[in-house]
Amino acid sequence: MRRARNGCHDPILLVAEHQSAGRGRQGRSWVGEPAHALTFSIGLPYQPSNWSGLSLAVGLSLAESLGKDIQLKWPNDLWCHHRKLGGILIEAASQGGQSYAVIGIGLNVEKPPSEGLRTPTAALTEFWPEASAPLALERIVKPLLDTLKYFELNGFSPFQERFNARDALRELDVATSDGLVGLCKGVNDQGALQIDTAHGRVLVNSSEVSVRPK
Repeated sequence: MRRARNGCHDPILLVAEHQSAGRGRQGRSWVGEPAHALTFSIGLPYQPSNWSGLSLAVGLSLAESLGKDIQLKWPNDLWCHHRKLGGILIEAASQGGQSYAVIGIGLNVEKPPSEGLRTPTAALTEFWPEASAPLALERIVKPLLDTLKYFELNGFSPFQERFNARDALRELDVATSDGLVGLCKGVNDQGALQIDTAHGRVLVNSSEVSVRPK
């Protein structure tokens, strides 16, 4: 983002071998130890007609590259067997009529320490024993760039069905951070989470969502 603010809008991919102050959603921290995580950001000029659902399309691309058991937890996490494998954070800025986006991604290569974490963790090496940060980057980055180009032209709607097939929350009782409870029914064609409540279906565009205990 500093490069963009300084007028440098060329596409760039930056990889961190060690990340001590990574940021997740709502200001949460993400720490990547050497060889234990893949942490990278893609910065590029970006001008979709509708930004809604971009993090979902990015997550879907990663999941499809990594394997059939990878699920997606709305709006920006990758899960494997109900444990967190990785996360996505997207930031955008506009300058002189030009939009610029930074897509930040963190994936656990080895299982990190779980002390103090709200969600149990998963790692690539659990289902891909030879996984490393370079091998993971090689596997996911080309399909991801193709997805970003396609989304810029077509929006989220073409990804809806494939996202819902991997939705970790679908048909589960969920609760949102603003007090909404109900049955998750996947996402609509704009990427909003659909929750059937006692008072009807509600679309959620921005909230923290958790599975309700039985």
